[in-house]
Amino acid sequence: MSSNSDKVKVSTDGGQSLGQNPFGSLGGLNLPSAPAPVPNPQIKGIPQPPAKNRGRVDIKRTTAGRGGKTVTLVTGFVGIGLPEKESLAKKMRNACGCGGTVKDGEIEIQGDQREKIAQILTDAGFRPVFAGG
Repeated sequence: MSSNSDKVKVSTDGGQSLGQNPFGSLGGLNLPSAPAPVPNPQIKGIPQPPAKNRGRVDIKRTTAGRGGKTVTLVTGFVGIGLPEKESLAKKMRNACGCGGTVKDGEIEIQGDQREKIAQILTDAGFRPVFAGG
């Protein structure tokens, strides 16, 4: 057992200063200044304008295999991945105030929401076409 008088305290005040600036001698070398930062439009929430024509997508209303419940299917996406489809599905769900999902590369939104979905797809640069009943 050690007593309190045996403990050594270590100073945490930071010790001595460096005494000189390590970058001080670089001032007289006429070095170029840092380049101006290039603004990235994805930063700070600035939306990119969508491509004008990202392709045709079909909007269908169907009840097949759903116990009589109507859903709106958006099919025919070309060149976009699952994360963008999920993002579009989230926008559609929020705008329509209903549920929905992405299954097998298609977006399913509950209910007959074709008009609202068509507007969202048009804003995203797609060319929506109403197909089926």
